[in-house]
Parts: sequence; structure tokens; C-alpha cells
Amino acid sequence: MSSTSVLIRRGHVIDPANNIDRPMDILLREGRVAAIVEPGGIKSDYDEDFDAHHLIVAPGFIDLHVHLREPGQQHKETIATGTQAAAAGGFTSVCAMPNTAPVNDTPDVTTWMLQPDRGAVVNVFPVAAATVGSSGEKLTNFRDLQRAGAVAVSDDGKPILDDNLMREVLRTAARLELPVVQHAEDPRMHPGASMNYGANSLRMGLRGMPNTSESSIVLRDIRLTRESRAHLHVAHISTAEALEAVRRAKKENLRVTAEVTPHHFTLLDENIGHYDTNFKMNPPLRSAADRDAMIAGLKDGTLDCIATDHAPHAYHEKEQEFDRAPFGIIGLETALPIAITVLHEHFEIPLLRVVQLMSTNPARLFQLMHRGTLAVGAFADVTIFDPKLRWKYQAATGYSKSKNTPFDGWDFTGKVMATIVGGKPVYLA
Repeated sequence: MSSTSVLIRRGHVIDPANNIDRPMDILLREGRVAAIVEPGGIKSDYDEDFDAHHLIVAPGFIDLHVHLREPGQQHKETIATGTQAAAAGGFTSVCAMPNTAPVNDTPDVTTWMLQPDRGAVVNVFPVAAATVGSSGEKLTNFRDLQRAGAVAVSDDGKPILDDNLMREVLRTAARLELPVVQHAEDPRMHPGASMNYGANSLRMGLRGMPNTSESSIVLRDIRLTRESRAHLHVAHISTAEALEAVRRAKKENLRVTAEVTPHHFTLLDENIGHYDTNFKMNPPLRSAADRDAMIAGLKDGTLDCIATDHAPHAYHEKEQEFDRAPFGIIGLETALPIAITVLHEHFEIPLLRVVQLMSTNPARLFQLMHRGTLAVGAFADVTIFDPKLRWKYQAATGYSKSKNTPFDGWDFTGKVMATIVGGKPVYLA
């Protein structure tokens, strides 16, 4: 498929934005959706076709939280390799976090990331730093960063702790309709912590992060959001208390949204086993009660989307003592199979909801216009997957430059078969 027009036929289309969940044919032409009709209903000419019989055809997945590591940390990942991994995972768009070297805190860095020379195979939407150098002292120029292509602001792994500064961030972002993404953690509560606080951290002799570290920041941010009417987006939420705070904020009709990672609705702190650093991430894996709360939040709509927090690290960086190893795991290529295996098969969450969490909602949250839908005129970003295919994930054969994952060797149900960006295939299984 390299032509200007492609017919995707005999597929089961799931498009939550338009309440479609049935067999349909889709015609892509010149980078846009040209038609979506009942099977056999497209009579116009096309250059090539794709037989999607027994497959799900969905609007392209969008990941709001990805670390592409470039500029400056190319030994972990590059924009080229990270977006190849994204394509293999069915993601047609990724939002790149600003903790690069240098930090993405100027229009020059934002523009550099978007240049064709970077070799991106999917759409890249930069998230710019909220403060200069993500140091939590002085605001960046939100307007200039937005004009350069930034779709949100965040200091990512460095939470904004000062109340007055966070208030200023929210007010400034609200005027520009920019979401503020906050990593909810108060590191002052747990210096040197490397996992969840509880029975397992005590058994392992490691300092733990209490749930209140996350929930206290979420509660503070919601209070400040109430003053500014800004859009607060809570990154990778992991605790029942923080989730309940978001649930209450939504009932107040505040603009508070939240994402959850596949590892936080699947794994527990006890899975760390014998100090396996591939299970070390921030926020850390939590208790069974917290994991169950994430599932409930996905079911009742409190959680808005699934985001991977794809955080590649080189082998030598992870291969050291647990409390010294860096936080983070890769996740782009396993997000859909985990969602299908855990959410759909085990917890019976409909595929329509899975697609909503991975495509429709992310597009709406960050105002990525004409994405997250297969309506006529939308960008021809399409994810085609087999919801019943059983397969084994092998990190060594993945596209990411790094291999730090707790899911290596796992058996999954559900696999991406094709990823199309702007009407052109960027991944075929």
C-alpha cells in the first residue's frame, strides 16, 4: 500500500466518536478519509485494497505520554526508533514529553523535534516544559511554544511543588487552552524511595513511596484548577485516593482528566520479585486495591485514556542495584495486547471502550483536530488489529532501541496487523 487511494474492505469498524461498531468499508484518499459505507458500497476507483476480514479497523491510536529521548539521549531511543515502535503498537500519533537534553523549553527545540530529518514515521506532538529547564522556578513562554507546535505543557517527572508557581502555570495555560500535565508526586515525603510503600517494600528493605505522595498533589492541583478553570491532566495515575479525587472533580464539572498506564492496571508491587529493575517505574507498581481501583475507573469513565509512559533505558542503566537503577519501562508495542488481554478478555470491557481510551479520548483531550475518528474528512490515520490472535511478545525483536520491559515473554491476545498514517502504511505485521 503506497498509493494515493486505498480501500479497506470487509473490516469491523469501531469508531466511538461516531457510534460505529459494525462491518463497514473505508476509502482513504490523499491523506484523508474519503468515504465510510456499508460493505460493498464503494463504487469509485481506488489504487489498492486491504482485506480486513476478521479484523478490527479503528481510528489511529494516540499516546499522550511518550519519552522519545531525543535530543540528547540517543543511546536510549531516537525519534526514529521510538516512532517505529509506536507504529508497531498501532499508534499513529505520540505526544513527546520534554525531559530531553536540552529540555524542550524553547521553540527552537520544539521545532527541531518536528523536522523531517528526525525520521518520525508517525505524528509527533511535543509536550513542552512548563518551567525553564523544568527547574520549577520560571515559566517558559507558553504562547511561543504553542506556536512552534507544543500541544500541552508539563515538567514531567519533576512535579511543580510551589503552589504559587502552579497557580501561575494553570492560569497562563488556561488563557491559551493548553492542557497542563502534572506528574503527581511529592518527593519531599520519601527521599530515596524506589517502590511502593507497604509490606513488600518493608520485606525488601527498600524505601517506599506512600499513596499520599500522589494524592496530596492531585488534591492541591484540583484546588488550584478550581480557581483558574484550566485543564489539568493527571499523568499516569496509580492510587485509589488520587483516582477518587479525580472522580469528585469530574462531578464538579472541573476540567480534570487522567490517564492510566497498562502496567498500573495489570501489575502489582509484589511482582517485582527478586529486585527486578524492569518492574521499577515512577509512579511505582502499587497494591492490589489500587490496581482494582484503576480497573473500576476504566469501567466507570473516571479514567479518560490509556497512555504508555514509554520510558526507554539502555541495558547497562537498568542492570544495577534496584534503588540505583532509573525509573521507567518501554510500553508502545505492548499497550494494545495488554488492554485486550486484561481489560477485554479478563474484565469484559468492550472493545469499543478500549478504542475510546486509546484513540477517541486522547484526541479530544489534547484537541488533536480531525484525529481519533474515521469520519469523512478526518486524517487517514488507521489502526487495524486482530482481537483474537494469540502470540508471545519478545522484547528482543521489538522496534524500540531499549528492551526494558516486565512483559518480555508474556503470552497475549490481540495484535496490531497494520498501522496507516496519512493514508500510507508505516507498519504491516
